[in-house]
This record gives sequence, structure tokens and C-alpha cells, in this order.
Amino acid sequence: MEALLKYLFFVGALLLALFEVANLYFIMPLPYSQRVRSIDLAYFLYSWRWVFRVGLLAAIIAGTPAAWRWVGRLKGFVPLTLIVVAAVAYATNFMTAADRIFLAPKSVVMRSADQNAVEPGRLVVGIDIEGHARAYPVQFIGYHHQVTDTIDGKPVLVSFCTVCRTGRVFSPVVDGKQESFRLVGMDHFNAMFEDRSTGSWWRQATGEAIAGPRKGMSLPEIPSRQTTLAEWLVLHPRSLIMQPDSTLRDKYSKSFDYETGASRKALTGTDTASWRDKSWVVGIAINGASTAYDWNRLRRERVVNDEVGGTPVVLALASDSMSFFAFERPDSSTRFTLVSDSLVAGEKRYAFSGQGIHGRLAPVFASQEFWHSWRTFHPSTTRY
Repeated sequence: MEALLKYLFFVGALLLALFEVANLYFIMPLPYSQRVRSIDLAYFLYSWRWVFRVGLLAAIIAGTPAAWRWVGRLKGFVPLTLIVVAAVAYATNFMTAADRIFLAPKSVVMRSADQNAVEPGRLVVGIDIEGHARAYPVQFIGYHHQVTDTIDGKPVLVSFCTVCRTGRVFSPVVDGKQESFRLVGMDHFNAMFEDRSTGSWWRQATGEAIAGPRKGMSLPEIPSRQTTLAEWLVLHPRSLIMQPDSTLRDKYSKSFDYETGASRKALTGTDTASWRDKSWVVGIAINGASTAYDWNRLRRERVVNDEVGGTPVVLALASDSMSFFAFERPDSSTRFTLVSDSLVAGEKRYAFSGQGIHGRLAPVFASQEFWHSWRTFHPSTTRY
């Protein structure tokens, strides 16, 4: 019995340390962790974490006296083992947990253009809800991953995953009630949020719940655009602009490397060649069909006339070579060229707002992403 108890201490300590590592491993960008289908296992470990912890702690406590007697003069080995396990638990739950690394803003401060402190060349995720325009700099939401705001009395969840380069805006209303979310980790390199009510995990790129009681539900997406702040203000001069959280100012990137594609970091850097994992594409999905457009080709051609899901579309790149726009074409025979940041087809001319003297073009949601992200979440996509 004595021998069994001493082994219970060491086996319990080892398994508890391994459990804490595994509980983090499958939801963080660690070697190979994001390349396997492990979300169900990760959610099981996370959901039952206190059962595992209590059980293994009970084994450690039960075996401590026997282990203490067994080590003899090396009694310091027992407390050292406990210290190592405690250090692993602290590191995995407090130092490297996603919402401890990327803090939520204390408040979301919006300012008009004449009071704005954000540089005009910064990328923003912009939304316009019934004439109420807002711009959220990637510099800020890329760090926070998600912020909740209210526009015209309606809550919005503005999100951005820097590892996928996906900007998405959703309505955080679930089952008729506004839900709260926190960053819990990632799956297939895409940020995951946990809702407060049920503990379900939601994928940032699609707004779909992928684990937990709400699995299979989706948040309604709100159309958004990614442009430079300068371009956004041309289209929406009365827009409000998100400002930095003063308590987290040092956390925000000062460099433009990520936004311009100059970064070469392993997770967030850009591959300048086409159709590599970290290459940029612009993705459009309509009627269950999807197409990816190579960013390098778009920079050369500036405008693309195509069809996605049977819908004629036009994709155009502004003169700043960072802002892009997509619209439905009136019909498949109408082909646009780009003239001074205007879409032109014969006598018809449209601004990037979609407005023209002959009517208005219907906007199409288009997303600039890393190629690995678009093809993962749109596995049947075609390449233009």
C-alpha cells in the first residue's frame, strides 16, 4: 500500500502538469496543435478541467506522506515537485492564456474626424448601419481581437484575427439577448470566443459556434469593409473612429509592417509570393460558392470582373493599394474599368461608395485574408 501511495503522488503530479499543458496546447498556436482536428478533445478537456484537477490533486495529497517518507534525505524533492506543478499551472492559466495575453479594452472610445488621433494611413474595419458609420483601426482590434460597441442602439461585435487576417463584424444577440464574449484561444489558427452564458466556443472567421451547447448556431454577420482610414473618411466624412485604450497604449503595434505586408513573423507575417499559406487573397462568397483572388494579381490589374455563385461581381483596388471594394455588376455584359478611383463602364461611372448618376451598385462583402485561412473555411473555393 505504501509503495502504491508514493507512486500515486508522482503519477498524479506528472498527470496534472501534463493535463494543464494539454488544456492549453490544443487551443493555442503551438507546434502542430492547429493542424489537427482537435476541437472536440480541447473542449472536453476544458469543460471537465475542474474534475481532472480535483481528482489529480486528491491523488497528490493522498500520496504525499508516502512520497515524503520514501525520498528519505531528499525530502526537498517533494516540495520541488509541487512547486514545478504549481508553476506549470500558473503559466498555462495566467501567463499564456489568450485573454491574459490580449486584454479586452476597458472602454471603447469613439471620436469624430476632427478629434481623431489615429493616423490616416492605418487600416480600419468600417461599418455603416443606417447612416451611422464607425471605423475600427486594425492596430487596435487586432490586439484586442474583439470589441463590443453600440451603434444606433444596436450592439455590434467587431473582431479581427491577425493570424488569419480576418476582419468580421457580427450581431452579438443570441436567443434574443445580447451575449458577452471573451477570447479563449484558437482553432485552425483562427481566434475563438467563449460566450458567458453557456461557455460555447465561437469561430471568429465564420461566427459559428463550433463547440458547446450552442454548437451549430451562427451569429448574424454585419457587412463591413477594410480600407485605410483616409479612404473611409472620404466615403464617410462624419464617421466616428475608435481611439486607443489609454491603459493599453503600449500594447498596440506602432509599426505599419503588419498592415502593409512587410512583416515576416511566423504567425502574422506575409509571404510576398502568390498562393502560399501566408499570401494575401481577397475572398468573395455568394450563394454557397466562393472564389479567392490573388492580391498580387489584383495589385497589377486593379479591377476584376467575374461571377461568383452566378452573380456578376466587380472587385477593385483603390489608388492607395490597400483599400478594396466589391460590388454586384448590373449584368454579366457590363464590364468595368478603373479610372481615378471610379468604376467606369461606357457612360456609367460609380464612386467607391457604389453611388453613380445612373443608380447605385449593390455592395458585396469581400475579405482580405491569408490564403490558409480562406481555403480552410471555404474548402470548395475556386481560385481566380
